[in-house]
Amino acid sequence: MKTLHKTFALIALASSSAAFAASDFDTLDTDGNDAISQSEASVDAKLMSMFSELDTDQNGELSKEEFSKA
Repeated sequence: MKTLHKTFALIALASSSAAFAASDFDTLDTDGNDAISQSEASVDAKLMSMFSELDTDQNGELSKEEFSKA
């Protein structure tokens, strides 16, 4: 039973670390084009909920400047 609890704790830690890592611009910009598309942003629920508001030029992607206002 202790092993099971440790396993769940490790899974929770790993998933929370991934969530924090995903909030970094360069991590989200998986294709390296210096912009975050809606598809790339979809891994971060908070960012997706703000995407339209942050995309001030309405081009369907976030620049580093737009992302910095998140």
